[in-house]
Amino acid sequence: MKTNTSSYNSWVICPKPNPVAASRLFCFPYAGGSSFIFRTWPNYLPASVEVCAIELPGRGRQIQLAPLQKMEPLVDAITSAIYPYLDKPFAFLGHSMGGLVSFEVARFLQKQYDIHPVHLFISGRRPPHIPNLHPPIHNLPEPAFIEELRHLNGTPSTVLENSELMQLFLPILRADFAVLETYIYTPELPLECPITVFGGLQDSEVSGDELQAWREQTKADFNLHMFPGDHFFLHSAQSLVLEQLAKYLSGI
Repeated sequence: MKTNTSSYNSWVICPKPNPVAASRLFCFPYAGGSSFIFRTWPNYLPASVEVCAIELPGRGRQIQLAPLQKMEPLVDAITSAIYPYLDKPFAFLGHSMGGLVSFEVARFLQKQYDIHPVHLFISGRRPPHIPNLHPPIHNLPEPAFIEELRHLNGTPSTVLENSELMQLFLPILRADFAVLETYIYTPELPLECPITVFGGLQDSEVSGDELQAWREQTKADFNLHMFPGDHFFLHSAQSLVLEQLAKYLSGI
């Protein structure tokens, strides 16, 4: 596969470019999130791994692009963007919405190109074959939608209470929730790569039993690690998460 990663790519942000890295870790953000989440990660992961964060439309370098509202076009666009970077062993990590998107990108690569990540890390996301029993929120009136965001505890209160900021964030958040809430799971062959799942012990959005069910989506090894914290343990327990992640990545 020919690679041309030196050309400008607004979908893939490498906070600490490392052209001699032996492998790459693609990081997929949660709903409303951007590549900024992963900006410090290269400082805590093996130097042999280049961290490449996915920048979704409507934020960061892609702020001028309208956010996508369906899973299929999002997966297509991400796959096209990262394809030139798949000339080295690579792994995926996604938190919450990012977990589901990274899983679908991995399935698309397996089905269309017979290309496989060496590892898939899913964080804070129920497996796709377990239906979401929560009523959809992406079309709620603004006050109700903001109240749901407050309950999820992923948007800082300083942002929620700033009407100007919220006018910028609301279209992104609504689009991201639309991606999740209009998603329809289609059964396919399990992935060839190992799946490791990270969960929050106090996460009210997804249970340990649900996280265990990711085992059905791989033919390879499966592991589950639980960390202190709610749905956004990725931030509150970041040092523990990165320590565990580094152990896996050092073997790639």
